[in-house]
Amino acid sequence: MLRMSVNGKKRAAGSRGRVLDTALRRFRAYLSSGGLRLTGQRRRVLEAVLRQTEHFDADYLYEVLREEGQRASRSTVYRTLHHLRECGLVREMAHPRGRATYEPVLGREHHDHMLCVRCGAVLEFVDERIEALQKSVCRRYGFRALDHRMSIRGLCKKCLAADREGAKR
Repeated sequence: MLRMSVNGKKRAAGSRGRVLDTALRRFRAYLSSGGLRLTGQRRRVLEAVLRQTEHFDADYLYEVLREEGQRASRSTVYRTLHHLRECGLVREMAHPRGRATYEPVLGREHHDHMLCVRCGAVLEFVDERIEALQKSVCRRYGFRALDHRMSIRGLCKKCLAADREGAKR
């Protein structure tokens, strides 16, 4: 079965608190292992990340924090996103228009992406046949997968329709 979603996966309100607690514990342990502290700014960035339901870039997150009246420098946002990626709380993916985008992964189901190279739309999908094939390939080669990312680059329905409409004229 192929499931698709334009929006990020939403979580129930009760699970948000558990996700935040888990994220804070994991982030604090990661930072501590590198001799770093969980500062107020890093915590605010983490909280803003966990509230995102769409894919976002660092500049967007910086603007979200500013609009909320939160204090965090642009460089802190970039560095914190790096740390969040390294400890597995966000996934980074190359955006079709060249800028790295992120999405929180804790408390969300695994999915892959289709990226429109024209308008920048990001479509999330899960196809159980693809997942089964990946597992089969790993078994065949005696390989233990820890993670995988699949991104298909192309044109979304809207851009294809615009092409067809333009060709009619």
